[in-house]
Amino acid sequence: MPHLSAPTQACPAPVPPPGSRGIDEILAAARSRLRRLDPEEAHLAYRGGALLVDIRPAAQRAAHGTVPGALAVERNVLEWRFDPRCPSRLPEAVDYDLRVVILCQEGYTSSLAAAALQDLGLHHATDVVGGFAAWRITGLPTLGPTPPLRPSPVAPPVTAGSARH
Repeated sequence: MPHLSAPTQACPAPVPPPGSRGIDEILAAARSRLRRLDPEEAHLAYRGGALLVDIRPAAQRAAHGTVPGALAVERNVLEWRFDPRCPSRLPEAVDYDLRVVILCQEGYTSSLAAAALQDLGLHHATDVVGGFAAWRITGLPTLGPTPPLRPSPVAPPVTAGSARH
């Protein structure tokens, strides 16, 4: 039996099935269809009427903060909420000309999500380069993060002999 601290040999990567693509290829293909916006352009689009959609999970929004006015729609339900044909759509998802700007934490998942919305026919869907992290670094409006609840420090009671005048 080999010693546990001995270096392990790298296993060769499995041979991918014919027709499959790696995530780098899938991401590049998604981004080739988008006119991605930097944070300032995304902010201007939002102020001009585009719908800014934050697809991060609630825990990530709480930990890192949010953009005021952004609509929180978690990634796992995005297509159902924005497909104008779907009975589970949001009230905002009434036509295919809706301008949707997707925001995730760093701008990777948002590219895949925007491409998925384009697949539904929302041809103006795009995302924010660098995601929420870039938005915040740029100095655009944010709220939070939500600090964890901590008990407030309790001062010792003041007694007659300890009071200072």
